[in-house]
Amino acid sequence: MMVKTGNLPVRNFRDGLFPAEKITGVVIKDTIRIGMEGCYACPIRCKKVVQFDEPYPCDPAYGGPEYETLASLGSNCGIDDIKAICKGNERCGANSLDTISTGATIAFAMECFEKGLLTTRDTGGIDLRFGNADAMLQVITLIARREGIGDTLAEGTARMFKKIGRGSEAFAMQTKGLEAGMHEPRLRLHLGFGWIVGPTGADHMFSLMDMNSDMGIGSLRSLGILQTVPPDDMGPRRVPILKASHCRAVVTDSLCTCMLAGVNAVDVLPAVTGWDMSISEQMVVGERILTTARLFNIKQGLTGADDVLPERYYQPKTDGALSDKPLNREKMEKAKSYYYTLMGWDANGVPLPEKVEELYIE
Repeated sequence: MMVKTGNLPVRNFRDGLFPAEKITGVVIKDTIRIGMEGCYACPIRCKKVVQFDEPYPCDPAYGGPEYETLASLGSNCGIDDIKAICKGNERCGANSLDTISTGATIAFAMECFEKGLLTTRDTGGIDLRFGNADAMLQVITLIARREGIGDTLAEGTARMFKKIGRGSEAFAMQTKGLEAGMHEPRLRLHLGFGWIVGPTGADHMFSLMDMNSDMGIGSLRSLGILQTVPPDDMGPRRVPILKASHCRAVVTDSLCTCMLAGVNAVDVLPAVTGWDMSISEQMVVGERILTTARLFNIKQGLTGADDVLPERYYQPKTDGALSDKPLNREKMEKAKSYYYTLMGWDANGVPLPEKVEELYIE
């Protein structure tokens, strides 16, 4: 499905076609999965557990890869070896490395290698080309130890492209220093928009659920949001929905609840805490969080100029479903301007003094 829609990142978000049938959850289930686990008292049990001995042992203590890891260490690096992906997941877990940022940084390095911006002299002899599973595993270890080329990759793509230069910024798939989650903004406009305006950059959980369904909108009717709009509409009817979904997302994060559980904070918060807090009050809390985060980022040196996506997203993929569908820059810029207005931020994305005072965070 991801390949057919174009949503699967392939070779650093450049390509569209990939033999994804080799790295699905079904393949894991039918071959190397030995069980499912979960967080305490959770009935969902979404944690895969894998184990195998050949061609190298894989310790089940580190679970197994879910979608983001299958894409980041797999298709985004051009790798279709399911056991290598599982081994990469194990090595990341053993060394406290995030698999999304690790895989995305390796994919960026692989493209730099392909373009001659990195050579075997830089990599210590490692053939860091797309599809080389052994190279991916070697580099994860080097990142963890900060040895050789791993010392450079450990800094992430934002610092890497500044060091490498020569146009590499255009395909360093990050926003505000955070590597992109494994979903496609050229297909899901709301996702890329969330990366632009969100305080944490390319965080796929910030704007993954955009309330663009009857079920989602139903929970927002009390806010005056009464109907869905087409997914490619980024105009004045869509942006308020996105603002509401962003406020909802940061409230859910602050409650430390899992999005897979489908928890409705309006119902759960009063039941657990005894607080009689309506959805309108929760939206104010979300807006306060987002505005405080915005102020913090500004204090740290970020500006409206950082509210951008990598140039690659404004180009079509080389093949597949999105080979003729680049992201529309003008549409996204207009949406960003209106979002600033709705949030009470000026034309440069700076919260207005009146908005700061309104939210009691002056």
